[in-house]
Amino acid sequence: MSNRIVLNETSYHGAGAIREIANEAKNRGFHKAFVCSDPDLIKFHVTGKVLEVLDEAGLSYEVYSDIKANPTIENVQNGVAAFRASGADYIIAIGGGSSMDTAKAVGIIIANPEFEDVRSLEGVAPTKNPSVPIIAVPTTAGTAAEVTINYVITDVEKKRKFVCVDTHDIPVIAVVDPDMMSSMPKGLTAATGMDALTHAIEGYITKGAWEMTDMFHLKAIEIISQNLRGAVENTKEGREGMALGQYIAGMGFSNVGLGIVHSMAHALGAVYDTPHGVANAILLPTVMEYNAPATGEKYREIARAMGVEGVDRMSCEEYRAAAVDAVRRLSQDVGIPADLKEIAKEEDVLFLAESAYADACRPGNPKDTSVEEIAALYRSLM
Repeated sequence: MSNRIVLNETSYHGAGAIREIANEAKNRGFHKAFVCSDPDLIKFHVTGKVLEVLDEAGLSYEVYSDIKANPTIENVQNGVAAFRASGADYIIAIGGGSSMDTAKAVGIIIANPEFEDVRSLEGVAPTKNPSVPIIAVPTTAGTAAEVTINYVITDVEKKRKFVCVDTHDIPVIAVVDPDMMSSMPKGLTAATGMDALTHAIEGYITKGAWEMTDMFHLKAIEIISQNLRGAVENTKEGREGMALGQYIAGMGFSNVGLGIVHSMAHALGAVYDTPHGVANAILLPTVMEYNAPATGEKYREIARAMGVEGVDRMSCEEYRAAAVDAVRRLSQDVGIPADLKEIAKEEDVLFLAESAYADACRPGNPKDTSVEEIAALYRSLM
């Protein structure tokens, strides 16, 4: 069996990195950018930081902002039509997962028009052509969509999210500039940061994990646990640490998959529009407890990366509990709700569990599961 690693052609990291966008666009012979960014980022002048770089360089662009927090099939189809009318030849995605997921779907469909129904992209679609070139500029430290081969679209009609996995969709360039994240409010910083931690932990224990991705994930857990509290307080060091930590997590999980924390979070997002990072953070400690028997000695290394002392003197039961407790404590410290009491409804549990079981992330879970067991996990948090 062979293991595959797919990463960006080029990535830039550090304060001021967005200045490189103009250089890359010119060097690659691009003519006009289709800028995907959500309305709030435009309103609060975050998108404008990149537009200023383009203006100063004399580069042409058109902005597309019909993007919801959980992007829909309609958002994508409208984006495809707008791209075709724009005369653009590349995409700049500015934002969190919503902007980047929309951009990936648009870019794939422009290059592979036979998939413009969008639904046919679910799972591992047999696309033949690489996406329109994408330059991805994250404004949240969480999704790592700038370095992944995944994107998630919401089917409003069927009340479900579907995951698309395609090596053709990865942005050619990632520009990870912590200055683009400095205006994130505390709640969003906390939620997206816990999303990044979930990526790192699920990627580390997933069935597909191997030595190279373990290296990424353990380092990401360490960096995130050291910097998320500071990022929530908007310290320079915290922002810089989270910008790097979430990207490293993405380098790993994109190549090996995730587990049922994400499956269950996708279902909550589709039914209640729950922010993805919040859903992940609420679910993570409980699902970690559930998965523990199928993880060997990996929770010892998670606990160590989270800063727990004395793990080598602990029993298996003790270090597993210590890893879960460290994650739960971090989540509480950054203000994440402890349960689903204000989110989920009993009458929806079976539908949620069935949706989570059908989700593309579920097969990677280290412990084989069932609809009934997933339903019990939801209920344990209600």
